[in-house]
Amino acid sequence: MTNRIALGLAAVIVLGAAADAVFDGGEGLLFLAQKTFDLINWVAFWR
Repeated sequence: MTNRIALGLAAVIVLGAAADAVFDGGEGLLFLAQKTFDLINWVAFWR
């Protein structure tokens, strides 16, 4: 992955997070954070 592609992907993620915060109050990011935490706990259980 080149630096240009990495910066483009980072910009898309940051813009998506900003749009979620402005238009939806950040509920989408909170949902993703909760699901990620659940996934980490589930994977840790099987370790």
